[in-house]
Amino acid sequence: QVQLVESGGGLVQAGGSLRLSCAASGRPFTSYAMGWFRQAPGKEREFVSAITRSGSNTVYADSVKGRFTISRDNAKNTVYLQMNSLKPEDTAVYYCAAGWGMTMSQSDYNYWGQGTQVTVSS
Repeated sequence: QVQLVESGGGLVQAGGSLRLSCAASGRPFTSYAMGWFRQAPGKEREFVSAITRSGSNTVYADSVKGRFTISRDNAKNTVYLQMNSLKPEDTAVYYCAAGWGMTMSQSDYNYWGQGTQVTVSS
């Protein structure tokens, strides 16, 4: 079992930045690839970014490419999502997830956090 706790969400103006954190506990952190997903009001949850176990490879949704950066600190059992140049359409609940491989498919992730709200005002 892995427990995931997100933090760092909040209210920010368009063009601003936020850094989300996801702290993991339970099984060894390096056993899992990590992903970030988001769900906006009235919409389905969608992929944002993912990172391999070592942190050597990453992948991004086209909508956030060039603005968001995923990273992980395996010594701290934490994965981060640095979000820059935020837009109102980035408003959503952001979830981190742990899985066996770096994929964009939600079904490939076994463990999920409770989510953290990000609101971007125009």
